[in-house]
Amino acid sequence: MFDATVREGVLRLCRPETRWLSTGWNGGRSRANAAYNVSVPEGFDRTDLGAYRDERLARVGFKSERGPPTLFTGVSMTHARGARFGSVVAYATVGLSNPAMLPMEPAGAANDDGASDSERAADAPAEAPTEEPPRRPGTVNLIVGTTRRLADGAAANLVAVAAEAKAATLLATAGVPGTTSDAVVVGDDPTGEPAAFSGSATPVGAAARVCVRDAVRASLRSRYPDGEYPGPTADAEHGVVADDRAEVFDL
Repeated sequence: MFDATVREGVLRLCRPETRWLSTGWNGGRSRANAAYNVSVPEGFDRTDLGAYRDERLARVGFKSERGPPTLFTGVSMTHARGARFGSVVAYATVGLSNPAMLPMEPAGAANDDGASDSERAADAPAEAPTEEPPRRPGTVNLIVGTTRRLADGAAANLVAVAAEAKAATLLATAGVPGTTSDAVVVGDDPTGEPAAFSGSATPVGAAARVCVRDAVRASLRSRYPDGEYPGPTADAEHGVVADDRAEVFDL
């Protein structure tokens, strides 16, 4: 399986010659011996992320390959948690300070008078400006690995399966589906038993769902031991709400 190691804020998930598919920074397809999840300090503003990654890996003694898939988060790696089932392993770090909400009754929808709630809010008297609170970046990062050899479509679909499991878990436990900066990395073994599909009813997809669920819940419990999440009920300081309504039409 995959070997996980944490050193000074860097999580390495290692397996030789793994094929990776990443939705994070500099993402896409790659082949490398490891994928990384890197915790960044408060106030982090570096934009040269490749150089920063190489510095961090060198500092902790991880040999850097050319362009290994790497995720970044403000969450400490002390809260990283893993789960294993069948041919799948998943590692999660969960921070919820910047939730991304999708209400089923958007505030941007028109009311009886033709004005939306957001338009009414824009016409309301402005409150006195206050000092901006310090930013506490939050991200839900997932690295999912399988010893199966995934078809190209199955690898892409496993990203969706993992993201769906993450959203379902967070909605059930914290009332939010995710944050503004979530990312997923999926890895598979090019020499493993082939898997043409990875949907929820397949062995790979089903295993990924339970691994993501359990890793996310464990990381949540570590990060927020009192169960008080910085989501909508706690008036999160950062985040977005998709409160507009799209035009819907028949074909």
